Amino acid sequence: MDTGVIIAIVIAALILLALLWFVGRKGRERRLDTRREQAREIRREAEVGRAQADKSRAEAEAQSAEARRQDALARERAASAEEQRQEARERHLEAAKKDPDVDPDEAAAEFDRQNPPATAGTVGTAGTTTGATGMDTDDQSVEHYERTADAGTERERRFERGPDGEVVRDEEFEHPRTDR
Repeated sequence: MDTGVIIAIVIAALILLALLWFVGRKGRERRLDTRREQAREIRREAEVGRAQADKSRAEAEAQSAEARRQDALARERAASAEEQRQEARERHLEAAKKDPDVDPDEAAAEFDRQNPPATAGTVGTAGTTTGATGMDTDDQSVEHYERTADAGTERERRFERGPDGEVVRDEEFEHPRTDR
């Protein structure tokens, strides 16, 4: 064989190897770009999920804070109502002591019978009773009682939230009305 042909074959082989190397490198870069794009999409989805989780957590914390605020307000109102009841009781006793025809002890017993101290809940309009009991300042659990009545039935609902705000007990009872 002629040396010119051998040199041409070697040059063609080198060009072919360089071309294969170049095509392989471009293919590898395309695969890496595809993987990078997939990784970006996964990161974007993860970021959206994290943002949604943060939003849900913030909403839950806001609801929890509102529940604590409402509970504190309810306890404050209950304490104020009890103070007013106690003040009214003292005024009735004072009036009974001044009235010669009334026994102060009987007047106190009658007042207590007609106006018992509030224990759990307050009576609202349309026969609804609601309230929160079982509050322990260290525990932060809440027990809620609600009673509603319409023309034919009475409904009672009790539920309890644990310290983390999750419902740990939820009971509902329905009875026919008997006070017609």
